[in-house]
Amino acid sequence: MGSTQKITSFKTRFGEIPLPVFFPDATRGVIKSLDTTDLESTKTLGILVNTYHLYKELGVKRIEKLGGIGEFMGWRGGIISDSGGFQVGSLIKADPEHGHVNDMGATFYPKGEEKIQITPEKSIRFQMSLGVDMVVVLDDFTDPKAKKSEAEDSVRRTLVWARRSKEEFQRICKEKKLEKRPYILGVVQGGEFMDLRKYCTEELVKIGFDGLGWGGWPIVNGGLNFESARIIAENTPNNYLLYGLGYGKPQDIVSLVRMGYGIFDCVLPTRDGRHGRLYIYNSDSIGEIDVNKKDFYSIISPAKNKYQEDNSPISAACDCLLCSKYSRAYLHHLFKIGDFTAGRLATIHNLRFYSILMSKLRGSY
Repeated sequence: MGSTQKITSFKTRFGEIPLPVFFPDATRGVIKSLDTTDLESTKTLGILVNTYHLYKELGVKRIEKLGGIGEFMGWRGGIISDSGGFQVGSLIKADPEHGHVNDMGATFYPKGEEKIQITPEKSIRFQMSLGVDMVVVLDDFTDPKAKKSEAEDSVRRTLVWARRSKEEFQRICKEKKLEKRPYILGVVQGGEFMDLRKYCTEELVKIGFDGLGWGGWPIVNGGLNFESARIIAENTPNNYLLYGLGYGKPQDIVSLVRMGYGIFDCVLPTRDGRHGRLYIYNSDSIGEIDVNKKDFYSIISPAKNKYQEDNSPISAACDCLLCSKYSRAYLHHLFKIGDFTAGRLATIHNLRFYSILMSKLRGSY
């Protein structure tokens, strides 16, 4: 056991990806405003797809007929699928009228649509049909406002579902005679109760997975509870992958990598890009970037009027399409007239910011 991450790469169908790595969220099999060529240009190495939405919109038979999500997208990089549980569970726990959760699984009543039932087995079966490189078990996340008894119940259910997920995963691998199976990730719950986080971690290790994810609500009281992350890392075998599920602020990623976490996903860079929030390094070149400095980056909003005559690039420490070809004034103009190209260029830039961040953390530059 320990916090030092011994695994240095993530295996995919197309080769190995060095760690740490950031997977932007391609929720419905696409990153809004980008095609796969745009994505490749940012040196993004992998993506996360959303099981819940793809199940609703494509289904098992269709996605298998289309050759899996990677073939469907024309994407030759790493792919992780989530379990679908967070989307459904968060809505149910916010308002019980949306459905209910029990040991069998989660039943969700989308407004104006037929009910959706997600079980550990259904989630794994669909993820396996996607042809991804890592599947994630269905978990019952602990509400941050949960009492101790409620947190204990979510951990108990998470472990019950984890065992069933693992059994279904093994059955499918045997049935399909897979020579190269995907990774399977267990998810640690327990909320703000550190004894439950430790217990959940230890029990998931007993079941046996390729890695563990730090699950639950990303933000509590305005920030991350790094004590939870540390307890998970300290009680996870060194040959396990550690995944910060949904954690994506650059400074948080730096802290988690130091603890041994190697995989991250988040909507931040793409959502912020579309809304005109761009991440820039406080450096004059890529080579001078030092992510160990406290204030190694800033966020700018080029839609503000102060940029309307600024002929400088968005960032001198970036080589993306936006920074190498266009000015702050031009991006300001695109946002002002509401052209979707603004969101595309801003998203490309933010994803390149994150790929540079990962390279810096790997010591590539």
